[in-house]
Amino acid sequence: MATFLYKLGRLAFRRRHFVALMWVALLTLAGVGAFSAPAAGSTSFSIPGTEAQKAFDLLEQRFPGASADGATGRMVFKAPEGEKMTDAANKATVAKTVKELGDGSEVVSVTDPFTTNAVSKDGTVAYLSVKYDAPAVGLKDATRDALETAGDDARATGLTVDVGGDALQAEPDAGAVGEAIGLAIAAVVLVITLGSMIAAGLPLLTAIIGVGIGVSTITALAKALDLGSTTNTLAAMIGLAVGIDYALFIVSRYRAELAQGRDREEAVGRATGTAGSAVVFAGLTVVIALAGLSVVNVPMLTKMGLAAAGTVVIAVLIALTMIPALLGYAGRKVRPAGEKREKSTAKAVSSERPVKPVKPNLGTRWASFVIRRPAAVLLLGVVGLGAVALPVSQLELGLPDDGSQPTSTTQRRAYDLLSEGFGPGFNGPLMIVVDAKNSADPKAAAGAVADGIKGLKDVVTVTPATFNKAGDTATITVVPDSKPSSAQTEALVHAIRDDVASKAEADVLVTGTTALNIDFSQKLSDALIPYLALVVGLAFLLLIVVFRSILVPLKAALGFLLSVLAALGAVVAVFQWGWLGGVLGVEETGPIMSMMPIFMVGVVFGLAMDYEVFLVTRMREAYVHGESPSQAIVTGFKHSARVVAAAAVIMMAVFGGFISSGESMIKMIGFGLAIAVLFDAFVVRMAIVPAVLALLGHRAWWLPKWLDRALPNVDVEGEGLRPQGEKDADPDEDRELVRV
Repeated sequence: MATFLYKLGRLAFRRRHFVALMWVALLTLAGVGAFSAPAAGSTSFSIPGTEAQKAFDLLEQRFPGASADGATGRMVFKAPEGEKMTDAANKATVAKTVKELGDGSEVVSVTDPFTTNAVSKDGTVAYLSVKYDAPAVGLKDATRDALETAGDDARATGLTVDVGGDALQAEPDAGAVGEAIGLAIAAVVLVITLGSMIAAGLPLLTAIIGVGIGVSTITALAKALDLGSTTNTLAAMIGLAVGIDYALFIVSRYRAELAQGRDREEAVGRATGTAGSAVVFAGLTVVIALAGLSVVNVPMLTKMGLAAAGTVVIAVLIALTMIPALLGYAGRKVRPAGEKREKSTAKAVSSERPVKPVKPNLGTRWASFVIRRPAAVLLLGVVGLGAVALPVSQLELGLPDDGSQPTSTTQRRAYDLLSEGFGPGFNGPLMIVVDAKNSADPKAAAGAVADGIKGLKDVVTVTPATFNKAGDTATITVVPDSKPSSAQTEALVHAIRDDVASKAEADVLVTGTTALNIDFSQKLSDALIPYLALVVGLAFLLLIVVFRSILVPLKAALGFLLSVLAALGAVVAVFQWGWLGGVLGVEETGPIMSMMPIFMVGVVFGLAMDYEVFLVTRMREAYVHGESPSQAIVTGFKHSARVVAAAAVIMMAVFGGFISSGESMIKMIGFGLAIAVLFDAFVVRMAIVPAVLALLGHRAWWLPKWLDRALPNVDVEGEGLRPQGEKDADPDEDRELVRV
């Protein structure tokens, strides 16, 4: 591996014009494709295998043209103080609004509250429902504008009018301002780490090009592959973070090679062969984690994972080819590591003054401290992360609805008005689908189902069954007494499925947004353990090949579990309990997004293995070249700790930029990933990992002989790049002694 990448780096350095033109051409091609591609249409959301999805599919067959998965909008009216919605003037306003909305495009039907009994008992609140023929994410902007304009017109007459429903579900706001701030922080960190504007600009430039190619390709294929805008956001988030980090590691290693007196082409080759090997395997772990999301069998998650994995692959290829090419263009503007210090040392020698010994850097001092007190550091790190992870025991999963929106939004105000006029459960009605095709008396079967549901707890209203034209399928609407995200409503769904459905003389399915959310959460929970086993298992095998050890990959996996649990605990504390919510702009607490645990497992595992590979590979390299286990730990930190810390800060800045998003899902993902990087890089990799390796000693690098012979030699340490004489030299010769 190292030899191949060494040759690739030197080739890219020599053929820099061709390499640069190739990537610019790919960026241009992707940009033209994105610009000329047809606009993405309706993005479907399906959860194969769940009862709620089976019910939707059945409705599409038995009620053709009903648009079972179409968007819905609710306009809620409240009469002024002392008036009622049944007053003549207010009824006229509502009638005018119904007509105005009925003339709009994509509208299937609009209900009149005075003919559908959609007026509260005290007469102060009424609502109308609008049904569309396209899913929420596929509605045209003009359709949403028409809904909001109709509300403004009705509001002008003196009524309180608010609009809810998924029809107002806008494209997620990725937090462009915060993202720009994150990039600015990344630029500052790069300048401090690499010592010059030119060197710092290379990782930023290549990362932006990589993300540009990835996101443009996703945009170009969005229509054909049914990709949502969230796919772009995730790809940009992951692509920027890993793109900057991978380039940073190669540029940093290049400067270290220059400092050893190698010419620039040789330094590029060696940097690509050694740090580039770590980049390849780090990228592979991220790709495995993201592509593994497909095992959950939720098409939306599969597409998001594969798109983000593709962006990571682009980031790896750019780091291995474009960075060497740009280093060729930069020439002497990218200086060797420690050049200023070397000049000052040379000046001291020429003036015949005594040369002060070079002080150990912070990484060396920290590693030496950990080696002296490994048990204490290990205990403190594990206990600290365990304490942060405690809120996970109170984790509540769900999908965001209008009740989780900020109180300043019209969706939240409409939600509250409906709760006030009709009860909290009215915002999450359940749809019962009765398939009586094989029943002797379909009407009697549907009536028995309705009667059974009426006898359950937490039920407010059960509507009469509505049959299709064939008379073999009926729908029944059930309004719970509790809000959609409550445990009582979930218990009601299970009671209908377990008690009522088992006694019915027909097939009974429960669907609707609330039931769909419950099924989605359950499907993700069921898939978490198999997914974790698959991803960790594959990455474990990969790391055995990289480190040629059993215990080092095992330690890496266990450390990841600590960091991801701690990060989930922090997410629960902030977004479910409201701790520091004001600081982070969390206006409304509620259940954690259902996909958050499995999503964080996938993404955080990949990123955690990045730091493991970059840091421990340098330790492995020192150990293979003859250093003792303790010396190898110090050497690894001496050369890699500063760069790993900088890479972590950059990732945190990029992910943290998305916290400014107005979309709760994006905000939660940004915070979760940023805090996970903080825990994993600075607690697990910088403290727990060296402590465990110090306690294990030589045993950390143990590998059964039969397995050692069976595994391919990928040479991540760059052993094949060392001259023969250097390989055969005494490993103790000219080695710097480290006091530990």
